[in-house]
Amino acid sequence: MALLTFWLYRALGGGIALLPLTVGIRVGRALGLFGYFLLGKYRRLALRNLAIAFPQKTASELRAMARLHFATLVGNLFSMEKITRLSREKMRALVEIEGLEIVQRLAAEKRGIVYVLGHLGSWELLAQISPMVFPMSSGTVFQRLSNPHMDAHVRRTRAQIGLTLFERKEGFNAACEMLRKGGAVGVLIDQHAGDAGVWCPFFGRLASTTPLAATLALRTGAALLPIAMSTDGAGRWRMRIEEPVAEGVRDIGKATALMNVALEQQIRRQPEDWFWVHNRWKTPSPKFLLATYKRGIVQTAGELQPFRILVRSSNWLGDAVMTVPAVRAIKHGRPDARIAILTPAKLAEVWALVPEVDEVIPFDPPAGSGLLRTLRGLFHPWKVARLLRGRGFEAAVIFPNSIRTAFEVWLAGIPRRVGYPGHAPRGLLLNQVFREKKRKKATPPEPKHQVFHYLKLAELIGAERGAWTNTAAPNSSLRIAVCPGAEYGGAKRWLPARYAEVIRTLSAEQPYEWQLVGTAKDRPVAEEIATLVGPAAKFENLCGKTTLTELIAMLRECRLLLTNDTGTMHLAALLGVRTVSIFGSTEPELTGPLGEGHTVLRNKVDCSPCFLRECPIDFRCMKAIEPAEVIEAVRAAL
Repeated sequence: MALLTFWLYRALGGGIALLPLTVGIRVGRALGLFGYFLLGKYRRLALRNLAIAFPQKTASELRAMARLHFATLVGNLFSMEKITRLSREKMRALVEIEGLEIVQRLAAEKRGIVYVLGHLGSWELLAQISPMVFPMSSGTVFQRLSNPHMDAHVRRTRAQIGLTLFERKEGFNAACEMLRKGGAVGVLIDQHAGDAGVWCPFFGRLASTTPLAATLALRTGAALLPIAMSTDGAGRWRMRIEEPVAEGVRDIGKATALMNVALEQQIRRQPEDWFWVHNRWKTPSPKFLLATYKRGIVQTAGELQPFRILVRSSNWLGDAVMTVPAVRAIKHGRPDARIAILTPAKLAEVWALVPEVDEVIPFDPPAGSGLLRTLRGLFHPWKVARLLRGRGFEAAVIFPNSIRTAFEVWLAGIPRRVGYPGHAPRGLLLNQVFREKKRKKATPPEPKHQVFHYLKLAELIGAERGAWTNTAAPNSSLRIAVCPGAEYGGAKRWLPARYAEVIRTLSAEQPYEWQLVGTAKDRPVAEEIATLVGPAAKFENLCGKTTLTELIAMLRECRLLLTNDTGTMHLAALLGVRTVSIFGSTEPELTGPLGEGHTVLRNKVDCSPCFLRECPIDFRCMKAIEPAEVIEAVRAAL
């Protein structure tokens, strides 16, 4: 098959070569224009790349640029079948050269040249005439072609024109030796370099760029010389040789970034000449955050275009707060990260507290009840997807494990979708799934906080784990909040009479102001506590009376929160408010408050943690925590 492909290529090339040069170019341009409409995948890629490079252009202007590019690209490819069969003199006559004196000056200095190339115009013509341009031995870095017959053909034609090939896999000692002797070596720098590249701006967008050209120049003292071969009419080309870049720069990353700047300027002069159908701004996998890449990030002057990441929040307050460290780690994973949170509207104010969040996208859950709510729920993912389309998200991190949350993001067409597999068929809706390694049965795992479950997703995509939690700070207020309820169920609620005893005892020592907080469902418990406390304390029952915004403002004014294992506990920790938390049926090592300065009270009994909503026996885990223990913990925290 490889041999057949090669002979078909040679036959096609031979047929094109029979045509006059300008006729072949016109045929190629017509076929290129036809290819724009036929090859949808490459058309979409070219339009995406052009939109990144020229964000100020309208959609119609970008389409016109893409059509011209397809025509120019194929026209130049067709021309080479004729040009490579011309004599050296006729080939040279097709090209006007600017900046030849720069090469001559460097040659007189006996200084090597790394000529920096991009896929601009007729890059094959540039390779053909470079031995005529450089008055020294010359070569180019080459990557072996997968078709061995095509590879051998290219090697033969390069050798015939006096161009030495240095294959990447064979190392670069020979290339360095040529440069040290005053030779010239060409290196293409405009393709995605993957994990081995330096991440630096290209048209204001971070792109992985090969550091090879800069490495060769710094090792040998050679000049980095930008060269481009642009189309200058039918059957005519212009070769531009520019002054060396990064002179005096000793850092490989910085020199690479400066080469990108020079290449960008070449492309802007004649955009249709560049190879827009290459995925230059490819999102790497699995680590599209860049904090851990070995060659790192190099920034130049000017703002970076944002890399837009959507984070799907949990639907519950406590779980949402426990994802905040992961969101912070994601934000710090690359300097161009722009984080948007997709969240139920009831939690929007919580995400507004997180400075690393750039945008909050709230949605309302299906309204109504019973069958009506179920029917609305069937159409809800499409409603959410409409909120997300057209916002330019490159990736989405989905923290909840439900099928619906993955379906929302899939419908929105976000290209990279990251999450845990959850229940089938959720994994089919994701294209980057994190599956935890199975442990051996003989080694039960130690409990790990739920926050690490979310941080693992952030680390999977390239974030570094850091100290992303708040430390609770003391203040002098006499206001103490109490959260005696628990949305999850009665098994998490400490006894009302014991809350009342703590409030009465501490109020006898200091004129504390007590504020009971919670939902409307917690009002009966709060009223029971209020009755038991009586006039012994300054007391306000706010259960069911505050919005989330008002609760946030109130907690910020409090010195302490005394609470069960609740979402309010996590909210206070996020706000930097100290907490004293009472645990029974749940596990504080999994869901305790995040950060330093918090106190957790728990007397573990043989049946805890059971994680049940209601205790089926005698509530022994909560009864084991006496008021005196809580009073002492609150005193210490105060």
